[in-house]
Amino acid sequence: MASTDVRQYLSQFVPKLHTALREGYGWNDLRADAVAGLTVAIVALPLAMALAIASGTTPEKGLHTAIVAGFLVSALGGSRVQIGGPTAAFIPVVFVVIGKFGFGGLVLCTLLAGLMLIAAGLLRLGTLMKYMPQPVITGFTAGIAVSIFSSQVKDALGLRMDAVPAEFIPRWSAYLEHLATTQPATVALTVLGLAVIVVQRRWRPNWPGFLLALLACTAAALAFGMPVDTIGSRFGELPSALPAFEIPRIPFERTMELLPSSFTIAFLAGVESLLSAVVADGMTGGRHRSNGELVAQGVANVGSALFGGLPATGAIARTATNIRAGARSPVAGMLHALFLLVFMLVLAPLMGHVPLPALAAVLLVVAWNMSEYQHFRHTLSAPWGDRIVLLATFGLTVFFDLTVAIQVGLAIATVVFMYRMAESVEISAGIRAADDELAPDDPRRADEQQRERLPPGVEVYRISGPLFFGAANRLDNLLDTFVAPPKVLILRMGLVPIIDASGVHALGNLARRCARRGIVLVVSGLQAQPNRVLAEMDFGALHAQVRFASDFEHALRLAASLAAHAPGTRGEAQ
Repeated sequence: MASTDVRQYLSQFVPKLHTALREGYGWNDLRADAVAGLTVAIVALPLAMALAIASGTTPEKGLHTAIVAGFLVSALGGSRVQIGGPTAAFIPVVFVVIGKFGFGGLVLCTLLAGLMLIAAGLLRLGTLMKYMPQPVITGFTAGIAVSIFSSQVKDALGLRMDAVPAEFIPRWSAYLEHLATTQPATVALTVLGLAVIVVQRRWRPNWPGFLLALLACTAAALAFGMPVDTIGSRFGELPSALPAFEIPRIPFERTMELLPSSFTIAFLAGVESLLSAVVADGMTGGRHRSNGELVAQGVANVGSALFGGLPATGAIARTATNIRAGARSPVAGMLHALFLLVFMLVLAPLMGHVPLPALAAVLLVVAWNMSEYQHFRHTLSAPWGDRIVLLATFGLTVFFDLTVAIQVGLAIATVVFMYRMAESVEISAGIRAADDELAPDDPRRADEQQRERLPPGVEVYRISGPLFFGAANRLDNLLDTFVAPPKVLILRMGLVPIIDASGVHALGNLARRCARRGIVLVVSGLQAQPNRVLAEMDFGALHAQVRFASDFEHALRLAASLAAHAPGTRGEAQ
């Protein structure tokens, strides 16, 4: 690799922090970033604890994730204003992993996911994320929202029950069995938390609604002595100490079992972080480095795991808050992590009084926002293939497993894409029905005029669209359309942009059938990619009887000469 190519390759991974500092960074920038970082930290404080509890672990794990991963994402990432930390998308998969393999299994999952993200960035796969089918993203996002909502019913209603089942149907069956144990005080605090957030968003959208909900619910619970579960009663006092570098017992012998979950975490982290970066670009007019962002997300997940945290990614809502608060550089995200660390060290004893219904209210709002029901409903009006992808991904996410949902959704989307591409391929002789009126600019009118110029014994067909494995079989019955076989068949391929191995194989089968029937095949107008592929696969050497023409005029002259000297055709050998 030339030195220029090496520099260009390495430039993709230069952190935006380095770029921002190199451009000049003054006190005004620091002041703006400090205000933005503090604002985001206030938003992230209750959310990090709520996400950790919903994931089946203790609230300090969420804070450690937001501190460690949030700092690393901003310091090393390819976006100026990205905020990293735990997000709701991970809740279903993290809950299942902890339930099956313990927290050590989650650490291994997160480490593997981090290494996958680093590898994806180094292999420059970040640019491929933009090709993710939107129905798949919408389907699993809405499915995750339903899963988050269902995970909060126990704490929102105060149901007196043991461990909540991980599966959707058994979970709701357990809820119905214990519905009579609903606690009015818990429901009241949940409603209060939801009301505070709704009113805040309507009348004071710039205020930290999640934090206000926690403060209001905590004050009400203490003032009226309400008998509700709190962070302290369920998890004990939060540790007011720095996150410790610690590796719990990791079940390396179960690595193969954990690989699907690791892939899911890496996939979610990659997609959500790059989506967040795209949203940030739209709000700021900037441009992120997608491959550098993936590497930073990988390093952040490895760091989070080694400090006892959860999987992390770019958080769209917190990133948008960061931008609206006036962030100018990645320093804002780094300060957000430091502010969270200060909050944890100073406020840890007070956080134990926060009632769990308040955190449930926060996550119910997160689930509603995440559902994007309007986008979901809009996608239901899309073509049938997109609807199938959407509903299949959504249903599998809710009722089965997120990993399976993504795999099946992508598989169905691929099949739908291949079907549509195959349907877009047209093989036409340029002949219209008697009652088919053609517009003056219809390309078939030009085809008819060109057919009038065909020499005796010559036929022509035009292929329009990519000749790939989904459409290759369209050539199989081409010769069966002739009542009397021609002496020369011109195959116009000027509108074929690409051809794959299956297309070359189908073209070879057509050439062999033409040879058996004494028909000379003339291929005209090859574009660059089909011409290169046919040459690389030695098509000309394998089918020496095939002739090539640069364009249709050349093909007509060649066909006239071949037809004039060709013997009569014979039936195809059986």
